[in-house]
Amino acid sequence: MTLVQLEYIVAVDTYRSFVSAAEKCFVTQPTLSMQIQKLEEFLNVKLFDRSKQPVTPTEIGSQIIEQARIVLQENSKIKEIINNQQQDITGELKIGIIPTIAPYLLPEVIAAMLQKYPELKLMIWEYTTEDIIHHLKTGVIDCGILATPLVDTNIVEQPLYYETFVGYVSKNSKLFKKKAIDAGDFEEENIWLLNEGHCMRSQVLNICRSTKNNKLQALTYNTGSVETLIRMVDVNDGTTLLPELSLHDLNSKQLNKVRYFRSPEPVREISLVTHKSFVKKKMLDALKEEILALIPKGMKNRKKKDVVGI
Repeated sequence: MTLVQLEYIVAVDTYRSFVSAAEKCFVTQPTLSMQIQKLEEFLNVKLFDRSKQPVTPTEIGSQIIEQARIVLQENSKIKEIINNQQQDITGELKIGIIPTIAPYLLPEVIAAMLQKYPELKLMIWEYTTEDIIHHLKTGVIDCGILATPLVDTNIVEQPLYYETFVGYVSKNSKLFKKKAIDAGDFEEENIWLLNEGHCMRSQVLNICRSTKNNKLQALTYNTGSVETLIRMVDVNDGTTLLPELSLHDLNSKQLNKVRYFRSPEPVREISLVTHKSFVKKKMLDALKEEILALIPKGMKNRKKKDVVGI
């Protein structure tokens, strides 16, 4: 039994496909299949039910794969312990980030990281919160940037900043005449929402559920894009809620449609999260430093702010 064989069975379990697993492991599919077959012969058990599509592990296969993940994680710690003692930041950092944060934060962070740490390889994916948590637990990614709290004992959260939600209203909305708003003002509004699976959708609903609004779902558009929500209000009226960092991309006419909440403002807590067994501390500290360098000082304090749950 080899570590390579363990990597292969973990990859098949993660991607539920021998072809996809082989691509991710940079080997041919026959090579991967042959090594897994050798492992099955060595253990004298079937690890996967190949008759199903997608491929699924057998009952005992699931238990062995879970242990294989632990073995691989523990093995990787040895190299990371050495890397953490070195002055230079080198290696690979795999990051998952939710789509409502990525376009407003990552471009500048990536540029700074690559300039400061030329030996660091960044691999970044946009995922929903649910996918990030799953990929952290399965070792597909090293860390995530998302809204918290998650209330998961296997996940370690490092709060970074508190991003205010603002109203974005059409000129035909009653809210357009207001200088400041609160949740009750949305009672008679048609609200554009992100689609299911996005934590910001849940947060917007949590803000507005205190009202008797029956129109929350009336004009829901199935999108994962904040930019699309803005466009829908611009063209089709109604209202939506936006994260504060997205305002930097608005023009003067659009900024005129932004309305801030009265204190305490509803905010989302944005954190850097890892699995509890994560050991790439030096890389994580560097990432955290670059993020905080870009965030306005006022967003780093949660005083007089109402953190909205997800």
